[in-house]
Amino acid sequence: MTRSDAIHAASAAPIGVFDSGIGGLSVLRALRAELPQESFVYLADTGFAPYGERGDAFVRARTEAITAWLKAEHHIKALVVACNTATAAAIHDLRERYPGFPIIGVEPALKPAVAATRTGRIGVLATRGTVASAKFARLLANLQAQAEFIVQPCAGLARAIEHSVEPGVPGTQSRAEVEALCARYLDAMRPFGTQPGAVDTLVLGCTHYVFAEAVLRQLAGPAVRLIETGMPVARHTRRLLAQADALAAHAPADVYLLTTGHPQWLQAAATRWLKAGAPRSATRVHIPNPTQAAAPHLAASALLHGST
Repeated sequence: MTRSDAIHAASAAPIGVFDSGIGGLSVLRALRAELPQESFVYLADTGFAPYGERGDAFVRARTEAITAWLKAEHHIKALVVACNTATAAAIHDLRERYPGFPIIGVEPALKPAVAATRTGRIGVLATRGTVASAKFARLLANLQAQAEFIVQPCAGLARAIEHSVEPGVPGTQSRAEVEALCARYLDAMRPFGTQPGAVDTLVLGCTHYVFAEAVLRQLAGPAVRLIETGMPVARHTRRLLAQADALAAHAPADVYLLTTGHPQWLQAAATRWLKAGAPRSATRVHIPNPTQAAAPHLAASALLHGST
């Protein structure tokens, strides 16, 4: 194989994207809009979700296992960790383990929120795992002199959004659960609006929360700006691939949906929330445990969630 052929083959390789569940589909949607010529492998680790309510050691173990598996099985040319909790817990270790391999994480968009706010009060919705992480603490500390942040952990919201596409759950029931949780957490952050002392900018610090955007907008009011991370992540991914001369030229774009949980859940979510056409049918996969030490916890979770 010539060097030119090798570069072409590498460029045509897919980009890996993974999340603990369906929330990363919001990032995948932005990636597909920014990079329509690229193919993607999306992995939802729903057999072991939600990450935001687990410890860092568990999240690191799963993140390392999934990354190794995607590289070995799908020969991905880059990885987007489309999960705030996994980014906070594991991305530093991943970059040390795979130097030179493009790894893109997500984090609550506090910097864009600082640029957007006019009242100086910014609300942040995030999982407990993200809020408790050292990475988030550093990000917040670096910006606290520029604005006041009202940080609200949202226990159960990511799971409720996951359940909103679960087969067999009535739509009115799942919507009511999401709406009730959103109302509870936003009520704790009020007032909203453009008057002095009000929150005028709301950061969606979990990729799942984008899929509750309509509810959040209704509750917060039309004057409040909602900030999420999908498009900044997509643009950064393009920049890194361009620097590595790894952008696909004319490769046929495709999306492979994989999950450690129930394929019909992921398929239903992708059909509902991905804008640029329906991807292939979702497939269930097994991701081996990374270490013997993590195995008992992972096995117990697999039994609980029905993962193989």
